[in-house]
Amino acid sequence: MTTTSVPSRRETPTTTASATTAAATPAEGSAPTPAVIQAAGLTKRYGDLVAVDSLSLTIGEGDIVAILGPNGAGKSTTIEMLLGLRTPTHGSIRVFGADPNAKATRARVGAMLQESHAPETLTVAEAVDLVRHYYPYALGVEDILRRADLLEKRDNRVGQLSGGQQQRLNFALAIAGDPDLLFLDEPTAALDVAARHLFWEQVRGLAAQGKTILFSTHNLAEADALADRVVVINHGRVVADGTPAEIKATVAARTVRLVTDLNAAALAALPGVRHVELAAGESREDAHPMLVIQTSTPEALLARLFGAGHRVEELTVSDTDLETAFIHLVGAAADPSDPTESAS
Repeated sequence: MTTTSVPSRRETPTTTASATTAAATPAEGSAPTPAVIQAAGLTKRYGDLVAVDSLSLTIGEGDIVAILGPNGAGKSTTIEMLLGLRTPTHGSIRVFGADPNAKATRARVGAMLQESHAPETLTVAEAVDLVRHYYPYALGVEDILRRADLLEKRDNRVGQLSGGQQQRLNFALAIAGDPDLLFLDEPTAALDVAARHLFWEQVRGLAAQGKTILFSTHNLAEADALADRVVVINHGRVVADGTPAEIKATVAARTVRLVTDLNAAALAALPGVRHVELAAGESREDAHPMLVIQTSTPEALLARLFGAGHRVEELTVSDTDLETAFIHLVGAAADPSDPTESAS
């Protein structure tokens, strides 16, 4: 495949590619915002199996984008194609305006995968120094170790690291080349609460420098709190693409959980109610099971129930979270906590 020269981040590009989605619209007369990633009509087939189906995606500079999808949705295959690790059956990918495998493109991309495969006999500092030498513009070893909170482990052998420390090493290796585009695959797996906070602080700092972040996660609360944009993939297609607030707006704004003597069908017929279901672990055989109600007007709903003298117990009202919207978009069978993708 013919490749195109990619301007270095130390150079001023003479032309830029216009982002067609997600990136901010430039002011009149100003240069268009460059698209870091442009994927059009991506399809990946394995025999009769279609893992990714005519998927198109444009991601702009400085975006923090969460890629979500259930098991087998095609998100891992999509990310691997964007990285140049898999070749699409059909469609095109441009990263910084060039092929993902172009040498100049690879010099600007970092990836934090589930396993680093760093030699276990190397020390942490040696592993970081080895990887940084593959890049034309690399951060210093001390800077990398500080950002990954590994300064105290610099002389430890890779094989001696705990799961959380190994995950921090994976991050260190991903940022060693000072990348402008960073892919993070389940980045906070095995990290404790304090380490997660430190990790996302570093990621926000990278985004503030104009770097683009793509991450997949089973932790939908993290995606909700940290992503500027959420892309939900199901059956190899993008089924939702927007800010976390826009994704959550696909379902009702509030979730009401309660036990009542009014049945689910009657509740579903009330004004403002969009969906009623049994709470997790509840059975239809129960006389009065806990119900989960999606509604845009919880106050009016509760006023009707109290006004009619209905039993209302164990009541909670909360904003709809991203997990609720995710399940609504991809189906109740989806398991966002399962990071594996057997079909993709």
